[in-house]
Amino acid sequence: MEEVDKILIHALKQVGTELSEETDSVKQFSSELIVEAAVRCIRVIDPGLGSALPTSLPPGMSARFRVGMSLAQACQDIGYKGEIGYQTFLYSNVSEIRSLFMFLVEKLPRESAEASDQPTGKSVVLQRAIVAAIKAQLAVPWLPPNCRLPLQCDTQGVGALHTFHAQPLSLPHCCTKNTDKKHQKEVKDYLRDVLPPVTSQLSHQSSLVSSILEQHTAELSAAQEWDNEWKSQGLLSRLTPQEYRSRKLTRLHKRIKEQLSSAAVSSPERAFGAPCSTSDLSEVLQTFRGAAPSDQILVKGTHFVHSQKFAFTQEDAAVTSSIPTGRQAEGDVQLSQQEELSSLQQQFQLLCSEADQLAADIKHIIFTNAQVSDELKQREVGNSEKEEKMQVKKKTIGLLPDVDDNLVKLQDLVEASAKRVVNLACQWEKHRAPLIDEHRRLKEICSSQELESSRKLSEIKSLHDKIIVSTEEAKKKEETYKQLVTELENLPQDVSRSAYTQRILEIVGNIKKQKEEITKILSDTKELQKEINTLTGKLDRTFAVTDELVFKDAKKDESVRKSYKYLAALHENCNQLIQTIEDTGTILREIRDLEEQIETENGNKTVANLERILDDYKSIRQENSALAAKVREAEGGAPPLTPSPPFHLPLPSLCSVGPPE
Repeated sequence: MEEVDKILIHALKQVGTELSEETDSVKQFSSELIVEAAVRCIRVIDPGLGSALPTSLPPGMSARFRVGMSLAQACQDIGYKGEIGYQTFLYSNVSEIRSLFMFLVEKLPRESAEASDQPTGKSVVLQRAIVAAIKAQLAVPWLPPNCRLPLQCDTQGVGALHTFHAQPLSLPHCCTKNTDKKHQKEVKDYLRDVLPPVTSQLSHQSSLVSSILEQHTAELSAAQEWDNEWKSQGLLSRLTPQEYRSRKLTRLHKRIKEQLSSAAVSSPERAFGAPCSTSDLSEVLQTFRGAAPSDQILVKGTHFVHSQKFAFTQEDAAVTSSIPTGRQAEGDVQLSQQEELSSLQQQFQLLCSEADQLAADIKHIIFTNAQVSDELKQREVGNSEKEEKMQVKKKTIGLLPDVDDNLVKLQDLVEASAKRVVNLACQWEKHRAPLIDEHRRLKEICSSQELESSRKLSEIKSLHDKIIVSTEEAKKKEETYKQLVTELENLPQDVSRSAYTQRILEIVGNIKKQKEEITKILSDTKELQKEINTLTGKLDRTFAVTDELVFKDAKKDESVRKSYKYLAALHENCNQLIQTIEDTGTILREIRDLEEQIETENGNKTVANLERILDDYKSIRQENSALAAKVREAEGGAPPLTPSPPFHLPLPSLCSVGPPE
């Protein structure tokens, strides 16, 4: 059972049970360790059922018995069919504990079993510990602030919570990704000497985690978008990734330039309406032009704009000149200011109405000009057609005086042109046939090339997917290799592989020998059973024949009659002897079974368990008496109540072994 115990101990360590390195057998398990291991396994098998079970035994005996009963009930709910109770955990039996743990280990989920076979490096152990801590914190119910214990205040308090505030970060791999080869040295110097660390780039240390998460999420999403775009459009363009990116960048710059130019052209036309979007466009153009002040930038405007600006400057000069230099009263100054403000507002309204009227007139003039230009184009086309007709008619009128000669000449020209057309048609047919054949051949080649390119494109996509899968597998295998290397370094070097191999071969050899012995014993038993059956049948047949022969002669002779009686008595005595031998064999087997039970009970420490049960029973009685005394003290001068019967426990079914009767 040593190998079985080692497998069980390894599986229990994987589910989180704290076992010392010296523990190598189930016999060394204490009651506290048994309870902890069983609860850990139940929590992995059924988290909802195991979350309510404690991993350690309480100090009170009654509470211990309740924990044992609840744990036994949980094992039965999972599907354990063997005999189980509180005594299984408090008064342990090696065989029962081994069978229980074998059942629990077999019931563990497949993921846990696979995880137990995987290497346990430092990073894997740390990740599992983090996952277990998070699961434990999520399993704890939320409590109001007034009902929290100190440990719950640390985990459920709001002191460690911060708002998700991300700030932009400058990372080395982001800076060196898009740099040219010419500037790589300068960038490296900047990263080495100037760029501060990530923790110093933030205004608040609480936003460090959120900023890193935001940065990594943005990089991951950008990489995924680029991968999808390259698979869908980049491969179809038949360009390299650098060429595709440069072409996309030039297109983007061209579109921005077109948008800005169109906005700059349309802005003077909308100047009279004074929309709000022109201010945004002017700000964008201001950023593109530079950081020069607005009064130093020359803005192109119409004659109307310059005239209005000149009028406003004259009015401002007149207003400034009309400001009194002497000292006046405050009321007169305010009145004059209001009058000036009202007059300026009236002038502004008049100017706005004039500007609107002028804008409407300009639109009407532009529309009328477009209509006139369209009509002019149509008339020009009509005039050209009429001129052509007039030229034809003029030539026809010129040919009228000499009609016969002109008709003959015209017929000759028509015939010559017809012959020339026929000749050109024949020549065209001569050239057309090979051109059509060449066109068909090139078309077939183009279609075959398109099919070949589409096939190669699909192959490239499949290879790309295979490359991604292979890289992921390679990363996983690399991590597994590193974990195995670390485990190999941590393993003791004095143990050789040959010792394990020799031990396995010895175990296999012993199993083969046991199988051969069992097969030999079974074959001997079958042969003995066949021989017994043969002899029994032969005896029955011999007795039947002898009985028939003797019975025939017994009717005639008295001595033969006596021999028939002796024959019947001999047969009965033989049957009794055979039955006695069979009963003797049965009794011997029962004796061997009882001896094995005696050895088992001696190994189960029955006397020690009985002593522990008595001690626990005494402690429970003491707890009951102490509780009764507290109740009487709490009641004060009340008359003494009738004492309740002491707490009784169903004693475990322990076999009292004695000599067989």
